[in-house]
Amino acid sequence: MKHLILGNGPAGVIAAETLRKQAPRDEIVLIGDEPEPPYSRMAIPYLLSGSIDEQGTHLRKGKDHYASQRITLRSGRAKSVDSTKRSVLLDDGTTLVYDRLLMAAGSSPARPPIEGIDLPGVNPCWTLADARKIMALAKPGARVLQMGAGFIGGIILEALASRGVVLTVVEMGDRMVPRMMGEGAGGMIKRWVEAKGVKVHTSTRVEAIQKNGGALSVRLSNGVKIDADLVISATGVKPNIGFLQTSGIKCAEGVVTDEYLQTNVQGVYAAGDCAEALDLSSGKHIVSAIQPNAADQAYCAAMNISGRKTALRGVTQINVLDTLGLISTSFGRWQGVPGGEHAELSDPANCKFLRLEFDGDVLVGANSIGLTEHVGVLRGLIQTRVKLGPWKDRLLRDPLALMEAYLATAQAQSAWGLKAA
Repeated sequence: MKHLILGNGPAGVIAAETLRKQAPRDEIVLIGDEPEPPYSRMAIPYLLSGSIDEQGTHLRKGKDHYASQRITLRSGRAKSVDSTKRSVLLDDGTTLVYDRLLMAAGSSPARPPIEGIDLPGVNPCWTLADARKIMALAKPGARVLQMGAGFIGGIILEALASRGVVLTVVEMGDRMVPRMMGEGAGGMIKRWVEAKGVKVHTSTRVEAIQKNGGALSVRLSNGVKIDADLVISATGVKPNIGFLQTSGIKCAEGVVTDEYLQTNVQGVYAAGDCAEALDLSSGKHIVSAIQPNAADQAYCAAMNISGRKTALRGVTQINVLDTLGLISTSFGRWQGVPGGEHAELSDPANCKFLRLEFDGDVLVGANSIGLTEHVGVLRGLIQTRVKLGPWKDRLLRDPLALMEAYLATAQAQSAWGLKAA
């Protein structure tokens, strides 16, 4: 049996290795669209900061790792999929046939429609090639403007600051990390970053970028003009699904899959950033582009491809961000639910924040800043959807009573379930 895997990031590599263990005689072809060994995009900020070299970004360090696993590496970009003929057309004109297909094609940076976005010195920060261009320009004292202060932007910001650049961040939302943190938390992160010497413009967009001698001139919607040696676009990503338009494979925001990571087409699966996976806890399909989800989905998809039925336990909706030393987290439905109640604790002087969101007596979401000791408890309560009973009212009065609530509810209910079994 022949397995094609489109995408050689973490999801593709984990799926290939899992398949090899489960199907030792099958043919496995892993296709990547960059002239690089399989690497982790999440390692690029560490490359920018100087913590690792390029080899440190590689997912597997041994030169003969894939050959020893009998995993064939191939370069190419999928142009289309014919699910009737079970074939994939690559951009070089080659057609590859398959028995089972896994799409782990990841995502690509969104390209904002801004005048001058294609000028030299304007770069995304997504590939190793991008990182090389950024490192050549982001020298100590260089003027750098970053568009976007979302989750990815926050990670890039940290790496840029470590290089000693003069950094300005422009965010269209009314706060930093607006798709991860509420107003109170996002505002606290902004104040923290500004105190570290980074200029932040929120509720602002870049209107145009122009050449200005050997530098760039950036015009903002608030009327400010900023000279920059380097402009970085970190305005979000979108799943790589364009090549599936004529395939008959169902797509929405991403490739729609069931709890086994299979699409509506028999023998075709998806995992990672391009997959819209079924979250059993909410019953909804969501794209959650974080590496732990990519790993879980890749393993689950590979097990099912090899004939070992394995359901995805759930889609983890957790983000943890280190912004110049300030740790912030978001869990689950941090925006709250219609008719739900919330509890909030804010200590601006010490940069500590906690907001809990409830649906009835179930904790469904949370934001936190500077309170890392509660991360495990928050995850446990939210993912297991434990009924808090009277402990909900206690948490409304004292959000920091999380550990006591967890011990009294989650562990007690778990122990009862084991006893009953």
